[in-house]
Amino acid sequence: MEIMENCYKEKSKRFQEQKERTGRRGKETISMDTIPAADSSNSENTNSNNTNSSAATSSSASAPSSRYENQKRRDWNTFGQYLKNHRPPLSLSRCSGAHVLEFLRYLDQFGKTKVHTQMCPFFGHPNPPAPCPCPLRQAWGSLDALIGRLRAAFEEHGGKPEANPFGARAVRLYLREVRELQAKARGISYEKKKRKRPQQQAQLPPSGAS
Repeated sequence: MEIMENCYKEKSKRFQEQKERTGRRGKETISMDTIPAADSSNSENTNSNNTNSSAATSSSASAPSSRYENQKRRDWNTFGQYLKNHRPPLSLSRCSGAHVLEFLRYLDQFGKTKVHTQMCPFFGHPNPPAPCPCPLRQAWGSLDALIGRLRAAFEEHGGKPEANPFGARAVRLYLREVRELQAKARGISYEKKKRKRPQQQAQLPPSGAS
């Protein structure tokens, strides 16, 4: 009887251990199955968004504003500041060609081009050998380009072409006088060079010809 009871206890113990092992395996299987898998659609959307944003950034960087537009904006802001500091202050609608001439003469104090006077021994000398006390002025080419930019900016900001102070006759005459004066004082020519047509090479006679 004791032997049978021991055998029965041994079998019950083994059966209980086997049942516990099976239960643990089932829990492990359930815990692994409950972990959510990564959403492939979200990752694809994220990659596509990153690609689109990088493409937009490269396209914006590859199309910077032109150098001419940047300079035109700076010139327009400078002229607007000049009108505010004017005494009395001027509005753009009241600005005339005379005010544009005042602005151009005001800029002469910041010039870097030596313009010889008629009393200077280097008058008309393109390359003076020594320094002289002649004043510095804005070069005619710089003033001409400045007026062109401001004339375009005026119309871009809603101004009418017929009321454009930068296209006034007085401004054109002033620029012409500056060009002629500086051409004589500096001994240089501002005339536009005509384009030379490509000359056809002279046909050489055949080597056998005498």
